Amino acid sequence: MTATTDSTAVAAAGAGHDERLRRWRMVLGGGDADGTGCALTGTDAAMDGALSALYGRSDGRGDKRTAGRDRSAGLGASAPSVARWLGDIRTYFPSSVVQVMQRDAIDRLGLSTLLLEPEMLEAVEADVHLVGTLLSLNKVMPETTKETARAVVRKVVDDLEKRLATRTRATLTGALDRSARISRPRHREIDWDRTIRANLKNYLPEYRTVVPERLIGYGRAAQSVKKDVVLCIDQSGSMAASVVYASVFGAVLASMRAIATRLVVFDTAVVDLTDQLDDPVDVLFGTQLGGGTDINRALAYCQSKITRPADTVVVLISDLYEGGIRDEMLKRVAAMKASGVQFVALLALSDEGAPAYDREHAAALAALGAPAFACTPDLFPEVMAAAIEKRPLPVPDTAQGLRNP
Repeated sequence: MTATTDSTAVAAAGAGHDERLRRWRMVLGGGDADGTGCALTGTDAAMDGALSALYGRSDGRGDKRTAGRDRSAGLGASAPSVARWLGDIRTYFPSSVVQVMQRDAIDRLGLSTLLLEPEMLEAVEADVHLVGTLLSLNKVMPETTKETARAVVRKVVDDLEKRLATRTRATLTGALDRSARISRPRHREIDWDRTIRANLKNYLPEYRTVVPERLIGYGRAAQSVKKDVVLCIDQSGSMAASVVYASVFGAVLASMRAIATRLVVFDTAVVDLTDQLDDPVDVLFGTQLGGGTDINRALAYCQSKITRPADTVVVLISDLYEGGIRDEMLKRVAAMKASGVQFVALLALSDEGAPAYDREHAAALAALGAPAFACTPDLFPEVMAAAIEKRPLPVPDTAQGLRNP
């Protein structure tokens, strides 16, 4: 090994050691006790400042584990300082990290009131969780902020619709077609593509044709309403993300002529928002996150609106913490299922993972043949397709909740 090679290896090792110290310094947050002796400059110092404002202690020692207990907010009390901080974190961190830091800022530093400031809202990285926070503040939001808040909500809703609408329509259209298929169609009702595929074994080479033994087609009501869907959504504070996703899906379902969609939200009162389904933003601002829960009352209202039980799907989206009459709630579910209604119980409709829910009520629903489970937005079209076709629901193996016994 030459002297040059040796010195290069030493330099590389030194650089690696410095980088490790730098990373540990960023993790530990600085102060006399971090033990790195590493000073940050430039972009690193700016990133560290943004992190310290949220996670550091007021004495500068940056102990993240005690950050929520013994320090005051590091962002100050004014919306402009928060807006500058939001701009900084968007500069230095990827969007996924920005959203986590925003949620932590709201929770740790009590910044909910600052979300009522237009300049802060304009700087924020919009996501489903921010929408939930804005909706919970809707009733106390000043008029000067509402326009900006609606713009934030509109952006999130539009992004969700672009992501979810096409696949949802395609999946449910296929399910509706299969559920409406008939075996003795009139001539104008024959689906020739499916009929030919089903009878290829009867091809006669000498005549170069297929002799169909079985005709497949659709009923005369193929272009009319085939299914009624009722979305019954718990608007208690813990269900914020589910309310956002359910409102978007409600608008997508309402855009399909073959599905008559009703959207009902509830806490201790019941509100029917069906007439606003053409705009999910209006639906969301018609909700009032927070308050108690009366599932029984909500299901009673939904049950009163069912006119075609055999062609109706009721989707209850709730963590099942019932403040109403538990036994009556279960009786209503049993009665709906006995009449032919397809009943779906979702503990959450979000990407949040395992929700908190009432396990006793989930077990009782499962005993009635209605498994209760958490559902991601990507799985929701498949769940609805299964309900429309009256086949077993695709309950994920990792889903929280209970299946049929």
